[in-house]
Amino acid sequence: MPRVSDEHLAARRRQILDAARRCFLAKGLHATSMQDLVREAGLSVGAVYRYFRSKEDIVSAIADEVVGSLDAALALDAARQPPTLAEAIEHVLRTVDKQLGPDGMFPIALQVWGESVTNPALGEIIAQRYATLRGRLHALAERAVATGELPPGTDPGATAAALLSLVPGYALQRTLTGTPDLETYVAGVRTLLSRPA
Repeated sequence: MPRVSDEHLAARRRQILDAARRCFLAKGLHATSMQDLVREAGLSVGAVYRYFRSKEDIVSAIADEVVGSLDAALALDAARQPPTLAEAIEHVLRTVDKQLGPDGMFPIALQVWGESVTNPALGEIIAQRYATLRGRLHALAERAVATGELPPGTDPGATAAALLSLVPGYALQRTLTGTPDLETYVAGVRTLLSRPA
């Protein structure tokens, strides 16, 4: 039997995740069944279950993509040149902004958040993903204290928790009210994170 290429496996996985995204946007996360996902993907039941054992596994993969893209944005920024806190948050906000439209991942993220309140397994997945992001922000806050960007004695953990809330806060405001625009929000973040001369 010929070995299936990594490219083929990745393409099938992508096909299933794209089908899930369409189903979740059309029917909602809770109302979408595995049968809906199989039908939308145009694959056999066995093919879908080869990649994902359950709907939670699919949601977990989507959460990985969403939070992973934010984590990657922070990691890439830090790898190029250590950013200021304001630069790091701006970079993440620009990544989020690209996902706010109807074809983006944020509308699904809202559903995942809601479902995670009553689904302990999903709640654990989300908690783990956001702990990763908070850890990245914690490291940035520690460096900001060391470089004098933040005052001595600043609690990096508390700062990371507050910084993390800026990201979904922006996305929620844009989704629910259509405002503020990205540049306005970024200007506000820069003001909050600036130190008087």
